[in-house]
Amino acid sequence: MRRGYLVLGPVVAMVAASGLFAVQRAGADNSSKTRTVSVPEADRFTPFAITIRPGQRVEWVNNDTDDHTVVSDDVFDTTGHRDIDHLLPGTVSNGGQPGRFSLLFSHPGKFVYYCRFHAHLDEFNQPVAPGPEGGIQDANGNFGTPMMGVITVR
Repeated sequence: MRRGYLVLGPVVAMVAASGLFAVQRAGADNSSKTRTVSVPEADRFTPFAITIRPGQRVEWVNNDTDDHTVVSDDVFDTTGHRDIDHLLPGTVSNGGQPGRFSLLFSHPGKFVYYCRFHAHLDEFNQPVAPGPEGGIQDANGNFGTPMMGVITVR
């Protein structure tokens, strides 16, 4: 289990530093009780990482035409939201409207999540790209970045 924690830190740092994902923080002057994570017309959560305060809610909004999911990576969850596996319908399967899902975070911790259609957990409980069983492979054989995100509650 400790090995999994050692792997997640560098993976999250590399992905965030790559500039592929935005990072958003809830500042001291933030009066909003709800932070939004969106799924644009691409297989990713935006922003990739957010920091919120206890008592705030996070809402996922799927603006993509395809369905996605919010699945908790329970090994790393310290927010109390275990066994989350929620379908976020895309606009095609939801009458043209974005799918929505929200969670209230009541105490400090980390919530690591992924889309089960566009990532899976490896032997260290790390979200990885779908690989040969799914996903789109580029000319170099890369299956891309796993569709995942991180919420820090401080």
